[in-house]
Amino acid sequence: MVKETTFYDRLDVKPGCSQDDLKRAYRKLALKYHPDKNPNEGERFKQISQAYEVLSNPEKKRIYDQGGEQALKEGGGGGNIFSSPMDIFEMFFGGRGARRRERRGQDVMHQLSVSLEELYKGTVRKLALQKNVICDKCDGIGGKKGSVEQCATCHGTGMQVQIQQLGPGMLQHLQTMCTECKGQGERINPRDRCKNCGGRKTIRDRKILEVHVDPGMVDGQRIVFNGEGDQEPDYEAGDIIIILEEKEHDVFKRSRNDLIMRMQLELVEALCGFQKVIRTLDGRDLVITSYPGTITKHGDLKCIMNEGMPIYRDPFTHGRLIIQFVVNFPKSLDPSIIPTLEQCLPPREGVVIPEGAEECTLTDLDPEQEARRRDQRQVYEEDESGPSRVQCATH
Repeated sequence: MVKETTFYDRLDVKPGCSQDDLKRAYRKLALKYHPDKNPNEGERFKQISQAYEVLSNPEKKRIYDQGGEQALKEGGGGGNIFSSPMDIFEMFFGGRGARRRERRGQDVMHQLSVSLEELYKGTVRKLALQKNVICDKCDGIGGKKGSVEQCATCHGTGMQVQIQQLGPGMLQHLQTMCTECKGQGERINPRDRCKNCGGRKTIRDRKILEVHVDPGMVDGQRIVFNGEGDQEPDYEAGDIIIILEEKEHDVFKRSRNDLIMRMQLELVEALCGFQKVIRTLDGRDLVITSYPGTITKHGDLKCIMNEGMPIYRDPFTHGRLIIQFVVNFPKSLDPSIIPTLEQCLPPREGVVIPEGAEECTLTDLDPEQEARRRDQRQVYEEDESGPSRVQCATH
C-alpha cells in the first residue's frame, strides 16, 4: 500500500504498474507537454519528468511508496533530489542536441494559394490534411505487450545483403531493405498484431488546420505548425509548413509594401484634367482629381500615401499606392479641327528647310517584330560562317 499517489497520477498510471507501462506513459506525456510544442506547459512538463525520475528508480520508488514525497526529500539529505527535466527527456529519448534532431520526423510542406485581397485584409483558411498518428489502441507498439521480437532475417538491422556474381572471381554486394520486416528490424506475429493499426503502429487521421493569414504577409512566407507532422514511435513529430503563394491580381501589382497600378487616360483627360475612382482591395472607393491646367504626361508616376499594403505585424501602417499613367493618343484627327486645336496649344517651333533637302517618308516600326528579325539574322549568320578554320603557314 503506497502512502500517496501524486507521482502516479501525474503519469496517469496506477501503483504497481510495470516499467514498460511507465515508459509508455512518460513518452506520451513528455512529447505532448514538451516546451518546444507547448511553451505554456513548462511546469507540467517539469512535474511529469520528476515523477518519472522517481518511479523509474527502484530505490527512490521504494522510499516514495513508503513515506511519500516528504520521505524522499528527507532521504535525499534535504537537497535537490531532482535532475533537470530536459536532461531526463534527452536521456530517455537517447541523446542530446544533434542526436535528438536526428530522431525527428520529416517536415511536411503544403502550398496555399491566396489572393492579394486576403493578404491585404487577412483571413483564416481551413486546410484538411491526412497525417499518420500513433495508434491509441496499442500506444505505438503494433501489437500485444511482449509480442515484438527481433527480425530473424536481418537480425534487427532492417537491411539485407545480397551477393551477385558478375563474372569469374567478381562478386557484388547489394544492400537492400529487409522484405520480411520492411526495414523495421523487428516483427510481430500476425495473430498478436493490433487490430486497429494492423501492426503498423500508426493510423491515418484527418486533421483540420486553421491557417491564420495575417494582413501584410508576403508571397512565399511560411506558417509553421510545430509538431503537427506525421507521428512515428520513438520519433519527435515534424512540422507542417504552409507556404503562401500569391495569386496574380487584375489591377494591382505588389512591390514589397507598395501597390502599383496602371491608369489609362484619354488625351483630353491628360490635357484638360480628370476625375477617376479607384476601388481598393478592402472595397473602399478613392477619388483622385487632376484639375484643369495640370498636364499629365504619358508615363507620369503619382502616389497616394498610406494606401498600399499593410505592414506585417503593424497593420495600421501602409505603404504607397503608386499610379502610372498611360495616355491614349488618337490614331487620327479630322483635318478641319486642326486650326482650332493649334490655337489652343502652345505654338510649334519654326523650322528652316535647307535648299536641296530631300523629303522622306516615315514608316511604322514594330519593336517586337524588329527583335525577331534581328534574332533570325544572327542565327543565319552563325550557320553561314560555320566552324572557324585555321591555315598553317608552309615554308
